[in-house]
Amino acid sequence: MNSNDSVVLRTDGLTKKVSSPEGELTILQDITFQVAAAETLAIIGVSGAGKSTLLALLAGLDEPSAGQVWLKGVELTALNEDGRAALRNKQVGFVFQSFHLLPSLTALENVLLPLELSGQAGAREAASAALDQVGLEHRRGHYPRQLSGGEKQRVAIARAFVAQPAILFADEPTGNLDSRTGERVMELLFDLNHATGTTLVLVTHDERMAARCERTIELASGRIISDQRNDAPARQSAPDSG
Repeated sequence: MNSNDSVVLRTDGLTKKVSSPEGELTILQDITFQVAAAETLAIIGVSGAGKSTLLALLAGLDEPSAGQVWLKGVELTALNEDGRAALRNKQVGFVFQSFHLLPSLTALENVLLPLELSGQAGAREAASAALDQVGLEHRRGHYPRQLSGGEKQRVAIARAFVAQPAILFADEPTGNLDSRTGERVMELLFDLNHATGTTLVLVTHDERMAARCERTIELASGRIISDQRNDAPARQSAPDSG
């Protein structure tokens, strides 16, 4: 973590319940924690523990049944859908397991999209530089169907970091990749986090990825059962592109 220990993300009593034919189900119960600027946090737990639901609530993609989320000092849970979208556009980046690239856009155009939506000056130059940073300068004009899984995820990472978000949420970012490609993508994600100071919150089943984070929260049956610091996460040298 850098010297700026200001709180970027905070939750209080976050709870999510849904209706089912069997009655009301509690997906998350009384989740309370905070995340500091530039911190790296892994959220782990078995399938069905509530990890992806928690990530959706933290990002304002879903609404809790009870409790609050504050993002950069703004109560996300007090905003309407448009307000949450506007805050996400300014402060949040995403990396998903299934890449979520638009198939009709080139790699450069996919990275360019969030900058164009926010009306940022010099957007094309920034998007091009972001692709260079992830080693895909030779793929600018390629469409997602022409890219490998690892290349797609690197485009997604470039898109996530290009707007310099305060916080980046990653949901199983190596889940659809083979182990060697996943290792490269993981390394890139942590290198960019280190270089930019962006706070990183990721959901993962990958023990190696969780161990690289400064802190790990474990969920079980919708509750936090462990919140602990990891011992001096190792930083490795960046791998070659793949």
